[in-house]
Amino acid sequence: MISITRILVPTDFSACALPAVRYGAELADKLSAELILLHVVPDSVLALPDAVMPNPAPTADLTALIDAGKQALANLIAAEKLTARAEVRIGSPAGEIVAAAGDLQADLVCIATHGRDGLARVILGSVAEQVVRHAPCPVLTVRPKC
Repeated sequence: MISITRILVPTDFSACALPAVRYGAELADKLSAELILLHVVPDSVLALPDAVMPNPAPTADLTALIDAGKQALANLIAAEKLTARAEVRIGSPAGEIVAAAGDLQADLVCIATHGRDGLARVILGSVAEQVVRHAPCPVLTVRPKC
């Protein structure tokens, strides 16, 4: 028998991510499962300036970004009236989502899909696609209407 006791829902707080949050929350409610909302703050490697830039671009204060992520998760939990645990991680979004699914022993990841067009998708792929390929548990993708 399939047992889903922990559902991980990554969010970037975009309008496209909200339907996946709601879907994951409703599943967690119906299955009496724990809901974990995850936000990944991209690490400084992702914010390195272009090699042709004469001066380094100012980087955001990582502590401020983490605090903002925690506050945004708290606001989302309150706004949606959810019972959820909030997690903030630093790193590559796809890699951290996959790692969190393993570390937190998630039984299901519920993630939004939204298209990335052109060369960026060919080179990087979408976060959702990478999570589907590498997650240690089943992944439910939710297609938003945005």
